[in-house]
Amino acid sequence: MTTNPEIVNELRRLAKAHGGILHPKAIVEAARAEDSPLHSAFEWDDTEAAERYREYQARQLARVVVTYQRLGDRDVPVRVLVNLTSDRDAGGYRLVSAVMADDEQRRQLIADALADMKRFRAKYASIVELAKVFEALDQVGPLLVDQDHAEAGMAG
Repeated sequence: MTTNPEIVNELRRLAKAHGGILHPKAIVEAARAEDSPLHSAFEWDDTEAAERYREYQARQLARVVVTYQRLGDRDVPVRVLVNLTSDRDAGGYRLVSAVMADDEQRRQLIADALADMKRFRAKYASIVELAKVFEALDQVGPLLVDQDHAEAGMAG
């Protein structure tokens, strides 16, 4: 996240100049000028940029690969890989099946999911149509935390 006022102002200027909708290609074009406040946000060495893009594509692939698991009377998509917060500095992914089989990693996954829900809530808190969703999160979140504490107590 950046709050750099020069970048904020430049993006606002570009959005207005493009009729209120700003496409990434326009941002890149504006950033090409070395005196642009956006310039330093990009990798301009094409070899390095290509390698970083391939790594980005690998992360995208790791995020979208699913298998299907039977849940009641229906098949639901289940991610094959997950990135736990403890792995994010190194950018690694773990098999969900292995994470679910390891108590500590499972607790981390639940904590990560709860943190994602909090970010979702903060992002969309002003949308009144989602109030019921937030109420459900309020009910489920503490149950997961209480369950986690109970399991930790049984293990210790």
